[in-house]
Amino acid sequence: MKVIVQPQKGTYKLLFVEGGRVEGSGFVDLAATPKGRRPKNFKMRRRGKQLKPTPTRDLITLLRRSSVLLAAKSPEFESFLADLQIPSSRIDICRFCQLEDRFAPVDKATGVRYGGEWICMECAKREMRRELGYLGKFGGSVLVHLEKLLAQIRDLDRVLASVGPDHPDRKRTLFDRLEAHEVQKTAHITDLPLPPAFAKAAGVEYLMPVQQLAVQNGLLEGQHLLVVSATASGKTFIGEMAGMKNFLEGRGRTLFLVPLVALANQKYQRFRDRYGHLVRVTLQTGVSRLNLPETRPAGDRDVNAPVVVGTYEGIDHALRTGRSVKDIGTVVIDEVQMLEDPERGHRLDGLIARLKHIAPEAQFLYLSATIGAPGLLAEKLRANLVRYADRPVPLERHLIFIERNKKIGFIKQMAAEEYKVRSSKGYRGQTIVFTNSRARCHVIADALGTKAAPYHAGLTSQERRDVERRFTNGEISAVVTTAALAAGVDFPASQVIFDALAMGIQWLTVQEFHQMMGRAGRPDFHDLGRVVILAEPGGSYSRTSGKTEEEVAVGLLRGEMEEVAPEYDMEQSTEEFVANAVVSNGDEQQVIKMNRTMVGTLEPALPTLLDYGLVRRRGGRIELTDMARVMAEHFIGAERLMEIMDLVRRMDDAAEVVAELECAEEKTP
Repeated sequence: MKVIVQPQKGTYKLLFVEGGRVEGSGFVDLAATPKGRRPKNFKMRRRGKQLKPTPTRDLITLLRRSSVLLAAKSPEFESFLADLQIPSSRIDICRFCQLEDRFAPVDKATGVRYGGEWICMECAKREMRRELGYLGKFGGSVLVHLEKLLAQIRDLDRVLASVGPDHPDRKRTLFDRLEAHEVQKTAHITDLPLPPAFAKAAGVEYLMPVQQLAVQNGLLEGQHLLVVSATASGKTFIGEMAGMKNFLEGRGRTLFLVPLVALANQKYQRFRDRYGHLVRVTLQTGVSRLNLPETRPAGDRDVNAPVVVGTYEGIDHALRTGRSVKDIGTVVIDEVQMLEDPERGHRLDGLIARLKHIAPEAQFLYLSATIGAPGLLAEKLRANLVRYADRPVPLERHLIFIERNKKIGFIKQMAAEEYKVRSSKGYRGQTIVFTNSRARCHVIADALGTKAAPYHAGLTSQERRDVERRFTNGEISAVVTTAALAAGVDFPASQVIFDALAMGIQWLTVQEFHQMMGRAGRPDFHDLGRVVILAEPGGSYSRTSGKTEEEVAVGLLRGEMEEVAPEYDMEQSTEEFVANAVVSNGDEQQVIKMNRTMVGTLEPALPTLLDYGLVRRRGGRIELTDMARVMAEHFIGAERLMEIMDLVRRMDDAAEVVAELECAEEKTP
């Protein structure tokens, strides 16, 4: 038999344990007597019985026959035992169990720290659920996450600190830490078979690890590569090495293609600054229908220049309108994970197929920081996979469960604290805040004050460039944006904060989340990157969503990206079919070949186009009507074209047609 003694206010609780099972309990007081301290008011109960007064001699008999264990230091009880020559020792037990007549010994290996003491795991879980009950409804996946976190760090106070805290505490909200890679020995640029003029202009001395891997996988021998590596790990220079080498050695021009106009402008400036004295660099971002200063063509727009930096749609528009794009030696597709974009993915997929058709001998390089099942995608693209999983700087990921009305206050404090810190390279810490709408961008930026700025597609290009300049110069502490920055605009931020885990009303995918998360921490600027998720318990941005924000947060942090295997609907399939027909000059076999080259799966578009009278099939050729060419040029499919034609027949005012189309788009889920 073991007797466990737990001092309480003015009394002592006793547990009588045999075989690890509590057989009874009791309470006793100690009174001072001439002979020392002695027991009085002893009450005892057996399991399931009522507590009743019991002679103190029975207690002394039990103590003499048992192993006495003190659950806390008690000089008085130890003195009483010593007077009776009863040995004792110390034990740590769960006080919460003891209060309910249960026995659970605890130590640093098995217990959980809570309020300065150790309690058992089961009681810690019950206390956690009780505390969460005061804070609102939490989804099951969050409870699973918190229980795993509890088992990992064994500190309930720290776990609860991530749920509805009064202020940010980075020591208590850390979810995990992704360590940086060790510095590896890489080749000096002059040791590589590169043109000396390029090596001199590149501004690079030693390769970064992913660049070394690319060279080892045939980059400079013309091999097609899919390069998957963290943001700021040096992927752009991989494209520069191949493109400039191929051009300067007479193997054709370079196309460097990106998803965003802002990103194209940045890459264009980079190429001009570095290599403008060696080659002519032009920008191809498409032509806007709006005659505004920020949308008018600027500078050289020659699509057949030695180096063309452009958006996907900018180059694709040239192909879809039948313009001649010749002598291509290198094609770089930056941010190739855009293949997964539900609105634009089919166009990038089709563009790659069309470029392979017009430049079958060109070297294709596909770059991405985040892609699911990259080995499978590399097979589909017929490229060698270069994968470098390590980060150039360590990354801390923090998760805070917090009410929506407290988020801005936290963002303000965290951005201000980050801005006060300078890295060992001498740069201030700066923050990117991702939220779900343009309006919310302005609300947060206004709350953060003059040291913050909104940044989204609704601003003019001049306004965006001004924000880019101020951020790059360290003049502002934070930029607040929607998805506009996720695809790679080059802001050297040390911290990324997620105010929302949705874009519009749609939850982020794991791939989108990783792309945004990867913006934190740059090796040339920072010693550490930090990501902070502010997740609202029970929060949602759509009535139809079955998940809530705190559940989505855990899923994103633990989730894996899926394989890139899109399936295109009839609208998307008819658009790509006619675009491929334009590029092939109507050769049906070549159209079929381009369709099969695409990564995604197309619907059988030809029967639909024939039914609508948009194409004719004659002698192995696809003859496009003028309306089919309109489809290709304006990036629309057959159903959209039929809708426009119907509205034009019914309405005389072009503005009414546009308004009707806009309303139809808003109603589309």
